[in-house]
Amino acid sequence: MAFSFSPSLVIFDCDGVLVDTEPVANRALARVLGECGFEISYEECRRLFVGRTMQAVQDHVEKVTGRSLGSGWPDHIRDETLKAFEEGIEAVSGVDRVIAELAARNIPYCVASSGKFEKMRFTLGMTGLLTHVGHALFSAEEVARGKPAPDLFLHAAARMGHAPARCLVIEDSVPGVQAGVAAGMKVIGYAGDPLTDAEALTREGAHVISDMSALLNILSAN
Repeated sequence: MAFSFSPSLVIFDCDGVLVDTEPVANRALARVLGECGFEISYEECRRLFVGRTMQAVQDHVEKVTGRSLGSGWPDHIRDETLKAFEEGIEAVSGVDRVIAELAARNIPYCVASSGKFEKMRFTLGMTGLLTHVGHALFSAEEVARGKPAPDLFLHAAARMGHAPARCLVIEDSVPGVQAGVAAGMKVIGYAGDPLTDAEALTREGAHVISDMSALLNILSAN
């Protein structure tokens, strides 16, 4: 059965949903983790850490290895990631059309990301999307618990003045889908990247699309 929903607010994740940063970011993360003695492939890095904060990544690695990465490690990996982004990143294909359609229909939208504001503004700025979404950015650094806890999405909905049940979340990670479902929101799982586990997103309660333009069909069906 076709999925349709009339949201009062659309909440976008950032990395992998608005900006195509996951390949670059996770290759940088895998490299830095290897330098720290935690050998991990790019593919496994994607599977384990997509959608999580750098602090959550550090907590996981320290638990597994029994070694401290140091208090400055999250900032170090963020710096390395931003350097990698400087070589070039692009907006997710079709997302500009989705944002234009939301604006045309007067449907409010915002961004809620596990990344820090600095990273969001950098990547969204490089892809030309900051002009369109910079008015409403929310970061996990504003809440006590990051994804998969619902805190960030609930915070974004409250700040934007919308009931969670009327919100539509666009996510590409399992923790993100879990967070949206836990917040009582409808969730679209975007699986445009071949390494995204579409089946896992479905199991967690998302309606999965592989082409961002399919979101237009969901909106136009209402």
